[in-house]
Amino acid sequence: MKKIALVLGFIAVSQSGFGQQEGITSEVKEHIKARVDFEKNVGIVVGYIDGDTVEYHSYGKTALTHGNDVDEYSVFEIGSISKVFTTILLADQVALGKMKLSDPIAKYLPEGVTVPVRNGKEITLQDLATHTSGLPRMPTNINPSDATNPFADYAAQLTYDFLSNYELTRDIGATYEYSNYAMGLLGHILELHTGKSYEALIMEKIASPYQMKDTKVVFTDAMKQRLAKGHAFQQEVRNWDFQTLVGAGGVRSTATDMVKFLKANMENANTNISKAMKMSHQVAYTNDNFEIGLGWHYVKGENTIVWHNGRTAGYSSFTGFIEGTTKGVIVLSNSSETIDDLGLKILDPSRELIFPKKKEKQTVIEVDEAILETYVGRYELAPTFSITVTREGNQLFVQATNQPRFEVYASAPTEFFLKVVEASISFHINDNNEVESLTLHQAGQHAPGKKVE
Repeated sequence: MKKIALVLGFIAVSQSGFGQQEGITSEVKEHIKARVDFEKNVGIVVGYIDGDTVEYHSYGKTALTHGNDVDEYSVFEIGSISKVFTTILLADQVALGKMKLSDPIAKYLPEGVTVPVRNGKEITLQDLATHTSGLPRMPTNINPSDATNPFADYAAQLTYDFLSNYELTRDIGATYEYSNYAMGLLGHILELHTGKSYEALIMEKIASPYQMKDTKVVFTDAMKQRLAKGHAFQQEVRNWDFQTLVGAGGVRSTATDMVKFLKANMENANTNISKAMKMSHQVAYTNDNFEIGLGWHYVKGENTIVWHNGRTAGYSSFTGFIEGTTKGVIVLSNSSETIDDLGLKILDPSRELIFPKKKEKQTVIEVDEAILETYVGRYELAPTFSITVTREGNQLFVQATNQPRFEVYASAPTEFFLKVVEASISFHINDNNEVESLTLHQAGQHAPGKKVE
């Protein structure tokens, strides 16, 4: 099982030097083909901008079963790239003189909502936009009625309840910690301040001016017809719906629309929204060797890449551009498997791509059903992430938080592997012959989880 956070956005990217030639090279195209053919991704669409020239490349399907070829008009969830839409909306309000980055967020929240303070300092709009508020990645009171659509019923009152009862564990502005909750709260504050829905703001300020007709929160019928269905571990998963935290990851779009968005971010137009975009790119927080803009992250080198990525249960995305140029890229996939390496490689040819390999077949052994039954239970790997093990006859299943259920197969009495992804699980038995924990092995990491139920 691959651990997927509820809105997967930021993944650390190392610094690198830059070459002189960027673009969708034959190496990149071969890598994309290999990722799809070897079942890492279902479909991938790339849009590359170099000045007035735009190049698209697509490979794969909109669905594993009865899918069409993906292309630049296919609709994807863009996940946490939504966050830079949110920060641009904030910058627009600042540029219009209607908000200040230094404003405490308490100014914009309903009466009765308590905002945590620490050492006399209040959380500001800028703290939310730079992930430095001290608020956690996810609220602890998210308990969806449908785990496959985790944000659909997370309403405003739950957002307020969590904020009012949260105690900050470190000083505001002391350090960066990526927070879906904080950015979702920022989007909600913009709704409260303007009296408009998040989608209405996106449409008014960004999508309509740049003719991005397929960039919305709620699918239109036309978008549904071109939807690239989301997949996790080569199995189809449902789309996510959002209420209050929509600003953290609720936008859907296409490669053609995202190219328009990226071009708008790179141009120097004398419009309010263009000025807001430029403001969002500027360094807004610095701590030691780390810098971040309003939502946007940086890869420093000979040149600087300004970027953001995203991931939901069944999608991954990347967008970025070389600072001070008109060279940028958008990569969209209808699989949860990250495609950041592709986006960075296109902008920086000095980076290496690790080509995926075909999965080797493993020997499956039979394990007595009585032994399998002892593994049944819930194992907590983190406060908001657990793996539930169930059994049907002689088949064991595992299901991680907010993910589909998958079969696991025994290679030894206490060792099991998945066929849909390169991962395995080891069960640990104590001196009393009781199963006390498991360890998830994936991507060179080993995550232990204690049996709690």
